Amino acid sequence: MATRFYSCSLIPARPTSGSVLNKYSLLPNPRISITRRHTTLVSSSSSSSSFTLRASVSSAATSTAVDGTISSTKPSKSLPFRVGHGFDLHRLEPGYPLIIGGIDIPHDRGCEAHSDGDVLLHCVVDAILGALGLPDIGQIFPDSDPKWKGAPSSVFIKEAVRLMHEAGYEIGNLDATLILQRPKLSPHKGVIKANLSELLGADPSVVNLKAKTHEKVDSLGENRSIAAHTVVLLMRK
Repeated sequence: MATRFYSCSLIPARPTSGSVLNKYSLLPNPRISITRRHTTLVSSSSSSSSFTLRASVSSAATSTAVDGTISSTKPSKSLPFRVGHGFDLHRLEPGYPLIIGGIDIPHDRGCEAHSDGDVLLHCVVDAILGALGLPDIGQIFPDSDPKWKGAPSSVFIKEAVRLMHEAGYEIGNLDATLILQRPKLSPHKGVIKANLSELLGADPSVVNLKAKTHEKVDSLGENRSIAAHTVVLLMRK
């Protein structure tokens, strides 16, 4: 079936005195030319089929994306590797020990926390749990539970490592950054790294530790808090 369309085009008016020059002005003497032309539209079953195919492909892609998101929330040995990120921050207060990576660091203040406040180990635990698609450390070891009061953070990291092995993974490599203004960690980085590697059951060559100041900016730079970031790569066994 053919359908005819009619269109009109505007021809610029001849400018006269007193008129405003406008490319498509119709005043004061508009001249409109009606041009007759027709376009034939032919319905085609092939175009309909093409649309149906594109819709089906789009629907399948959406379904795959949704399915992938759902399945990725559970640990799966089908993935060759998994990446996790962890972050933690604690307030520094006088009268508390400063424990980093399981090592007691001499300082005039330490982390106020429900457990021993080890910001590095807490951060590493969250990175491993995140890579496995599991709840964070606060959900697994809630500070509302009195049995974790003053608990050494090595308990938390051993459980995270157990869950990692149970899911069929091991540490590929780990990179951690500590952020604090004081004390300087250079004299302690070696022993912290060695202890962290032992807790993870990983070779020290795949564990990296960095320390940064916060240039005296905000609570971190004013020696009122300490923070840590960790990125971990888990490899399938």
